Amino acid sequence: MTEESLTTSDLSDAMTTMEVAQITDGNASASSTINKFYFRAIVLVLGVIGTAANGLVIYALVASKQHKVYMLIFNQNVLDLFSSVFLIITYAVKISNLRLTGLLGYWVCVLLLSEKVIWLGIIGSVINLACVTVERYLRVVHPAWSKKKLNDWVIYSAAAFAWIASLIYNAAVVFPTTGVTAGTCQKYSIWENETSKLILFIWKFLSFYVIILLIFVFCYWRILHVVRRQAQVMAGHDAGSGSEKINKMQVSVIKTMILVSAFYAVSWLPTYIYLLLVNLDPDLHIIEVGYYTAEFISWMYICTNPFIYASKFEPVKKILLGLIPCIKISAQQSGNAASSGTRNLTTRNV
Repeated sequence: MTEESLTTSDLSDAMTTMEVAQITDGNASASSTINKFYFRAIVLVLGVIGTAANGLVIYALVASKQHKVYMLIFNQNVLDLFSSVFLIITYAVKISNLRLTGLLGYWVCVLLLSEKVIWLGIIGSVINLACVTVERYLRVVHPAWSKKKLNDWVIYSAAAFAWIASLIYNAAVVFPTTGVTAGTCQKYSIWENETSKLILFIWKFLSFYVIILLIFVFCYWRILHVVRRQAQVMAGHDAGSGSEKINKMQVSVIKTMILVSAFYAVSWLPTYIYLLLVNLDPDLHIIEVGYYTAEFISWMYICTNPFIYASKFEPVKKILLGLIPCIKISAQQSGNAASSGTRNLTTRNV
């Protein structure tokens, strides 16, 4: 097998190789082609849902003026929106089955058919998620130090680092290993040996999954310990409404990011298991249904994150609920009723 062992596109390429080498029956080949078409159409729909949902969350963050307060969370949604948009573009091109010629064909292969533009957003999102976790850890566990050191310049630098580091990594992987042969995109097929592919996969697995999970577990374990202790202290004192509001907002942010982190760990686990098995045994028979299931779950990550923000992050939830007409009318009626009651009470008092 001559594909890179790093992304869900690797499994797609592995499936293509198996179709040529193993599927000799015409009906079986036609069935596999149909399954691939329907799968790509479903992923296309996922991209549309992810684009719309991430766009709404970004709008809500800006409308609530929280995009500057929570810059890294805002950057997280921008990265997910970027991935969702290029998920649509990439799979639309794949469905079209274009014959690649010339310089344009080369760039379509390298940027779109390789899925590396999608992965620019995904890897950036993973790096940014780790930055959000560390930022929350510092603000909760080391508040005095974070007030002095964690200024706007540091936050903006962390957001930019997520984009730049992802761009460098993806460019370093795709350009040396991808090219066009006879009008067909040969994704990640130019390697010196199998060992280099295995080393790169192990490095990515450790860097973007294992280490990231360790950061999640350590930081949020310490955060929850400190928050629980603060809650006990506040329960023993008459806390003011201002400090109570700040504490609720902090808990809302922590809950949201814990859910996003947990969903990342769950959604990408099947893909990494599949890739690990393929790398350890290049002759492994890939089950078509298993491959499509693993890739579908992994793409769901960038499309379902905004629903977590919409349901758990209070500033976003409040703005989005206000966009629903029936809820908006109900809120206005409640406000009018309260205002009328106040006026009647004032009249009686006079």
